Amino acid sequence: MSPFAYPDSVQFLYTLGNEYKTLKLGLDRIEALLARLDHPHRATPFVHVAGTNGKGSTCAMIERALRTSGRRTGLFISPHLVEPTERVQINGEPVTPADFASAFEEVHEAALTMIADGVLDGHPTYFETITAMAYLLFRGHKVEIGVLETGMGGRLDATNVVDPLLSVLTPIDFDHEKFLGTTIPQIAAEKAGILKPGRPAIVALQRPEALAVIEQRARETGSPLLHASSWRAEDLHQDAYGNHFTATFRQHAIPVELPLIGAHQVDNALTAVAALVHLGLPAEIISSGLKATRWPGRLECVRRHPDIFLDGAHNPSGAAALARYIREFHTNRAGGGRVWMLFGAMNDKDLSVLAPLLFPLAHELVFTTPHQTRAFPAETIRDLTGETRARILPAPAGAVDCILREARPEDALFITGSLYLVGEVRPLLVP
Repeated sequence: MSPFAYPDSVQFLYTLGNEYKTLKLGLDRIEALLARLDHPHRATPFVHVAGTNGKGSTCAMIERALRTSGRRTGLFISPHLVEPTERVQINGEPVTPADFASAFEEVHEAALTMIADGVLDGHPTYFETITAMAYLLFRGHKVEIGVLETGMGGRLDATNVVDPLLSVLTPIDFDHEKFLGTTIPQIAAEKAGILKPGRPAIVALQRPEALAVIEQRARETGSPLLHASSWRAEDLHQDAYGNHFTATFRQHAIPVELPLIGAHQVDNALTAVAALVHLGLPAEIISSGLKATRWPGRLECVRRHPDIFLDGAHNPSGAAALARYIREFHTNRAGGGRVWMLFGAMNDKDLSVLAPLLFPLAHELVFTTPHQTRAFPAETIRDLTGETRARILPAPAGAVDCILREARPEDALFITGSLYLVGEVRPLLVP
């Protein structure tokens, strides 16, 4: 069989279906597949990160500081914003399309052989396939330490085959209830499934009912828990474009200049600092790494005058964090600047929760339809929320153009509701 070109590999992955609709939680398939590939996940030491909110940002901070320390790093994240290659990064750069296609072909050929042999009853899912590809790519590039973000949950997630150096649990909240459970303890039990016997875990500040489940899991596995809430952000200064503080705990005092925006990123940074100190990084490396961290599409300011922010907030706690930021820094903008909001969402999101958090903060509200089969039509968002003042501009690119023609330099535009929407418009705004 001739090698797959990158577009062919991406197209085949998409034929496997939406990664959530076709999700099959369980480790049997991924373990069998990795065994056929000679266990590539065992070649790399990992930091394994699960949670509902902040896990991507926390992964980005940990990876950047590890890279600053001189280690050759790998980063596995999801979803991607523009290209699937973004999901697998080596030393801060997405793998090349050629490497992506080569890894896909190796996984795909192994899967076809296993199906023919009766070992698998069907092709591994989108997420299982790309997770196996990441392990192969990390091994092939001789990654010294990888940072691994779970896709959904933890216990039965395809990433949960590793024996990590360290596990990290970011704040747990409601999300993907169809798969993970309808209560915080149920969801926490799935997330805490990444804890491994004897392996330490950093735990971010949690709801009490989530923490109780995590502590029970830690007792069962003998996992030492290290609480990020023991760290404090002293001399905190926040503005619309970043956070500055000193992270303190016992004898540690680590200056942090964080370009990631929003008060919630302070807590994420403290979780990352706790992990990095445990991994033995010196304070100056941690400071330099966090200062250099970038995390596209998450309260990212991509343009000034007017300010344009991209934020993929799509669940209640993410929307609440965005709302807090808008209230704190943008409700009384200099020169009478207005807040514009361009909103689009997937049809599995609870608009009755998201709408009252976000929409009252916008002086000008526009609904759009991301180019995804699961997207709410813009008109449906208006009908479900009763926001008759909102304009309907179904094409995201056209909506951005229209808003920027009308917005004044002192205004701010927030594009939010879905990472798919953010990924669709970001290339239009970032050269």
